[in-house]
Amino acid sequence: MYAEIIVDIASEQVDRVFTYRVPEGMRLQSGMRVRVPFGLREKEGFVIRLKEQADYDEKKIKPVIAPLEDYPVLLPPLMALAEEIRDRYHCSLCEALRLMLPSEMRGGRVKVKTEAYAQITIPPDDVDEAIHKQSRAPKRKLVLTLLADGEPHLLAELRAMVRDVKPALDALEKQELIRVFEKEALRAPYYGRPERAPDFELTEEQQEALSELLPALNGRAKPFLLHGVTGSGKTEVYIRLVQEALRRKKGAIILVPEIVLTPQMIGFFRSRFGDAMAVLHSRLTPGERFDEWRRIRLGQARIVIGARSAVFAPVENLGAIIVDEEHEQTYLSERFPQYDAREIAVSRGKREKAVVVLASATPSIYSYAMTRRGDYSLLEMPHRVLNRPMPDVHIVDMREELRLGNRGMFSRLLEEKLDDCIRNGHQAMLFINRRGYASAVSCRKCGETIRCSRCDVSMTYHSVDRTLRCHYCGAVQPLPSVCPSCGSTYLKPLGTGTQKVEEELNRRFPGAGVIRMDVDTTAGRNAHFELIDRFRAGQAKILLGTQMIAKGLDFPSVTLVGAVLADLTLDFPDYRAPERTYQLLVQVAGRAGRGEKPGEVVIQTYKPDHYAIAEAAHQDYRAFFGNEFERRKAGLYPPFTMMVRFLCEDKAMENAMAAAQAIRTQIMKEFSGTGLGRRILFIRADEAPIAKLQDRARAHVLMKLLNHPDTEKILERFQEMTRGEYPARVQLEINPASLA
Repeated sequence: MYAEIIVDIASEQVDRVFTYRVPEGMRLQSGMRVRVPFGLREKEGFVIRLKEQADYDEKKIKPVIAPLEDYPVLLPPLMALAEEIRDRYHCSLCEALRLMLPSEMRGGRVKVKTEAYAQITIPPDDVDEAIHKQSRAPKRKLVLTLLADGEPHLLAELRAMVRDVKPALDALEKQELIRVFEKEALRAPYYGRPERAPDFELTEEQQEALSELLPALNGRAKPFLLHGVTGSGKTEVYIRLVQEALRRKKGAIILVPEIVLTPQMIGFFRSRFGDAMAVLHSRLTPGERFDEWRRIRLGQARIVIGARSAVFAPVENLGAIIVDEEHEQTYLSERFPQYDAREIAVSRGKREKAVVVLASATPSIYSYAMTRRGDYSLLEMPHRVLNRPMPDVHIVDMREELRLGNRGMFSRLLEEKLDDCIRNGHQAMLFINRRGYASAVSCRKCGETIRCSRCDVSMTYHSVDRTLRCHYCGAVQPLPSVCPSCGSTYLKPLGTGTQKVEEELNRRFPGAGVIRMDVDTTAGRNAHFELIDRFRAGQAKILLGTQMIAKGLDFPSVTLVGAVLADLTLDFPDYRAPERTYQLLVQVAGRAGRGEKPGEVVIQTYKPDHYAIAEAAHQDYRAFFGNEFERRKAGLYPPFTMMVRFLCEDKAMENAMAAAQAIRTQIMKEFSGTGLGRRILFIRADEAPIAKLQDRARAHVLMKLLNHPDTEKILERFQEMTRGEYPARVQLEINPASLA
């Protein structure tokens, strides 16, 4: 027997199967990981298929050294999916296969954890007599007494109760009264058993959505887009769909966009499904992630909740994939291969005949356009559960506040509403999409802003430790006493960040208590969970945060939400800026009034007439979609086109620009005047918007490509071009999450 194996080396030169001989007595299956000789070294590899005949001289074929597990780590549908990823995202098959497994499995960096146990081996009726016979050996007698229930007991527990227990254990084992053995110990990312929650009574809209979704578990349905307003009960629809999938002996994957949402979703699902659920996300330890993955692969957990990479979870007989908050950009991988988890979910659902539900209160323009074209089925839930009203939204024109002499960060209306909210014993959430104390520090004499020496961005001032921090590369430096450019002492923090807002809130509402959630306060492993728990327990009246608090969180006591600088995201140099602004504002507004008490929202803005802000205030998605869709059509932006760029990076900008210019020249030479060339609507080579990042100069070739079957041929050629000889490192990005 012979095995065709992909060697685990991410190189185009070895992106093909190699044939190895399967030694006599070795049991291999497709999807297994193996260790094989490769050149002068040993490497890991993936068994793609087995065959009985070799294609060339058997004497030249080397044998497989050993399997790395006694079961296939890759299910057949995931192996097929990897081949599709290779073709769609223009990477090697090895790089696609790596996505399917916890990265720590490579190179044996994580292993199965075992713990030592002892267990009595004699029949229950003989236990008392055996204990009596050990009367002259008190330690042996005590050990037998502790093991008398017949259950396995951890050796660690026995050591805690019996001093120097090993000689007693050895003697009892020699007498064949007990056995000492190793048993796998799972590293669980959550502890304790949650209280079992009952099923809730469904609303009419939830029942209507389920009446469409449940029959689709039979397979062959189009993907669904579930457009439900904030508070409409989408999570309960997910739970009922998963319940039915389990009843049919099928599994389910639920994707969430942010780690901050994971504890809440885990709580909902554990209270209904217990240990049938596993969790996969980046905040787990390597051991926890490996053990959760093994529980899924071995069928011990049929439900998976996790972030983007959980779309590759090895769930057999998959029944449903749910993508919560499907509009979020975090579903786009920024690492190569740059896959879109939503596209993977749709593809995997089609391949495995699973129901795919993309859900959001603010669907992406692309997904909603797919419903209009007929590719997705639209389900709508336009009302909140129990007919709770949507929050009242007030737009405050900060230009008018400035004209009336208010130079503070809070409008008079927001201050009044905060006063009322706290006085009535309710809670409030304040959103500002900028962390730190001030967005920059500027010299009032020469006008220069202190910038990061490694990145082409201004450094953010953090008042807690009086430091300047780069939020791109992590560089930290103390606040200088004089301007680095002119030596002046007139340095002034500009703009507003979460730290500055926190300071002002503590000054203005000293007894209220403020919890701040941003990247700085949630760096610890369980920090998200602890901060949310403190706020839910009422230990603070105000939760202040960046966009991580803007979606998915459910606090019944929150009656007021304030967006401090609502138009920050409108100024981003990205065609998606209006869409992201609308989504953020609607999502953050949706945190108010989710309990019995009605909610209010105050949106502070310098652009009150912009359609993204005005329609977010009215929660009018259809109107926003109409405006944004027409703008994209007129400007030929996605989904009408595809944004593609070659990103060129080097220590020297001249090298990065030279690579960009060479690529542009090559594209123009190859495609000008051809049929394929007509699919390239726009091409430009220049410095990237962030021209320097982590000490590397950045230039790019930015293009718009018409969405057309021919475009795939162009992309294949572009991927080949990245492997050319250039003076800078070159990477191809297709519809990247950021154009910075």
